[in-house]
Amino acid sequence: MDYQFLMEKAKEASKNSYSPYSHFPVGACVLGKSGNYYYGCNFENSSFGLTICAERNAIGNAIANGEKEIKALAVYSPNMDDCLPCGACRQVISEFSSDNGIDIITEIDNCLKIRNFNELLPGRFKL
Repeated sequence: MDYQFLMEKAKEASKNSYSPYSHFPVGACVLGKSGNYYYGCNFENSSFGLTICAERNAIGNAIANGEKEIKALAVYSPNMDDCLPCGACRQVISEFSSDNGIDIITEIDNCLKIRNFNELLPGRFKL
């Protein structure tokens, strides 16, 4: 699996962020079980509860294209190292993750950090 490619695509997606309120652009790239890649960026709304995170945007893109299982997810923000998914995104990720979890890729000091999703949401709620 080419984690660097995933991160580069997440970086590209972050450039399309619509974040006029937080000034915190985020991009994400999902690798589906099919081998296809899906991208997303965050987009904000003046009614803050309507804001969509990059991770959920990328997952929605995957779903819209028929993907039902995720193998890996890269998340990037130029504003911080180790930009991890929020709690809401973690629960959405769990819906499309296998029981063994998926790889979550972030970047710290220009070096990739790979974690298993199960580390980020142990004991997750799943039917």
